[in-house]
Amino acid sequence: MPRPPGDAPIHVDHLPYVARLDARPIDAVDLVVIHCTELPDLATARAYGEQVRYPASGTGNSGHWYIDRDGRIVEYVPATRIAHHVRGWNPRSVGIELVNRGRYPRWLDAAHQAMDEPYPEAQVDALLALLAHLQDALPALRHIAGHEDLDTERVAAADDPAQQVPRKRDPGPRFPWPRVLAAASLARLP
Repeated sequence: MPRPPGDAPIHVDHLPYVARLDARPIDAVDLVVIHCTELPDLATARAYGEQVRYPASGTGNSGHWYIDRDGRIVEYVPATRIAHHVRGWNPRSVGIELVNRGRYPRWLDAAHQAMDEPYPEAQVDALLALLAHLQDALPALRHIAGHEDLDTERVAAADDPAQQVPRKRDPGPRFPWPRVLAAASLARLP
């Protein structure tokens, strides 16, 4: 896939198991899902992505592209492969992960649900460049959603099982949806 417009080249660093992920035609992708890593840095996100979580296939959980705080874009999985990034929506979607601490390291504690880290300007600029590129490269791409829009399950809080917390909250309340939607001609789901 060629680089997006502007100063946002895509660095290809595929996960070791990428060839074991199911293949799909490029025109099967009509949805991009925005995530945040909820991890401290890109190196930790890479280590997490390399972990095999599905022994039968020898694959793990990962988005397709990761955008670091400085705007660097790294491709872990090509769009022609189905990555495991959002339950129930993977066959038709690609995932973009923004490096952001989110609720790290106490994701499911009721007392730690705030997501206070802002998304830096360089990271948002790179996201907009990548979205523009994907709209050119993926002919069926029409929709965008946050992970929190699609995975709405609530679970018992780790620090107080009597309380329920969202399993997924990303990209979270600091994500600049108005700016992204104004720049990308994609309809937000649901």
